[in-house]
Amino acid sequence: MIYHITTPIEWKLAQENGQYSAPSLDTEGFIHCSTAIQVAPVANAFYSHVEDVILLFIDEDKLRAEVEWEAPAHVEGHDAPETSDTQLFPHIYGVINLDAVEKVVSLPKNAKGYSLPEGI
Repeated sequence: MIYHITTPIEWKLAQENGQYSAPSLDTEGFIHCSTAIQVAPVANAFYSHVEDVILLFIDEDKLRAEVEWEAPAHVEGHDAPETSDTQLFPHIYGVINLDAVEKVVSLPKNAKGYSLPEGI
């Protein structure tokens, strides 16, 4: 299972369109995803200003688009340093077909930030 953080509005649009896309697909060529242990750090780094985010549970085997496990890009756009396999992130090179999304849950947030929801 891989995970993608988004907003309820983006998920609603995906259901209306019959597929999910993210702005990064147009700007970077892929949709950013995470492993379970990467979810909370990614949410706190990139969504700390957003109050209501959800987490898509994506079955990688059901995706029609290709998934590549890659190092994160450096903040300034440089290549990231060599990393171990546990630091690779799943990137989806195409839209997400909705039948690959197994579950959608709210991402819990408190004064310390986001945390993993139960069931991960």
